[in-house]
Amino acid sequence: MERTLKLTIAYDGTEFHGFQRQANAVTIQQVLEERLAKIFGHPVKVTGAGRTDAGVHAYGQVVSLKTTGSIPTDRVAVAARSVLPDAIVVTAAEEAPAGFNARYAAKSKIYLYRLHSGDAPDPFLRNYAWHMAETPDAAAMDAAARLVVGRHDFSAFRAAGGAPVNPVRTILDASCRRDGRLTEFSFWGTGFLYHMVRNLVGTLVDVGFGRLSADDFAAILASRDRKKAGITAPPQGLYLKEVLY
Repeated sequence: MERTLKLTIAYDGTEFHGFQRQANAVTIQQVLEERLAKIFGHPVKVTGAGRTDAGVHAYGQVVSLKTTGSIPTDRVAVAARSVLPDAIVVTAAEEAPAGFNARYAAKSKIYLYRLHSGDAPDPFLRNYAWHMAETPDAAAMDAAARLVVGRHDFSAFRAAGGAPVNPVRTILDASCRRDGRLTEFSFWGTGFLYHMVRNLVGTLVDVGFGRLSADDFAAILASRDRKKAGITAPPQGLYLKEVLY
C-alpha cells in the first residue's frame, strides 16, 4: 500500500551545494533520496518546500515522498539517523493525504538571517553568520524591515538575472533584534523570490550603518530597481526556520 509521508528536516548546509539535486555536486535532495531508499526498501523521490542555496541551513525544511515500504511512520525519524550523515536530521515524520506536495501545499515560510559583530571573527560562527567588525543599529534596521510587511513588488530585491517570475509577494511579518554580538532578522511570508531575503538583509545593513535612512529603504522598495538596493548578504547566515501548512 502506497503512503505519502511528510518529513521535517534540519540540516547544516555548509558542505552541500544547496537543496535541489544537481548533476555534478552533492546536494541535500540527493543525499536524502539515496540514503532514505535504504530504510524504505525502494528508490524514493523527495520534493522540498524550499530550494535553499549552497551554504544555507534549515531548522524546518519539509519534504514529501511516496513509499510502499513497510517501516512504520513513527519509526522513520529514528531509522533515518542510521543512514543519514550527521549534518542532516529527520526531526519528524507523519502521514499526509495522497497527493500532498511539500512545495505547493505550503502556505508560508519563515526565514532567519544572523549577523555576528565584533573586532575579531568567531571561528565557530564562520559558517553560521555574516561577520562584520562594526555593530549595525538593530533598532534602525527593525524599523526599516517592518516597511516590507504587506503585499509589494519586490523587484528591487530579486536576484539579478533571475527567472522571470511574478515579483509580487506578501510578507506577514519582518523584524530585527540584537542579542549581544548576534543580530537576527526574521521574515515570515507567503512566498519569496530567489535571493530576496539575502538582498533585503544586504540593504538593511546599509540602514543599520546609517548609509541609508528608512525613507531611502522605502524608496528602494518602491523603485523596483535592483541596482538601487544593497549587496547580496552571504549564504551562511540564512536559515529556513519553518514551513507552515
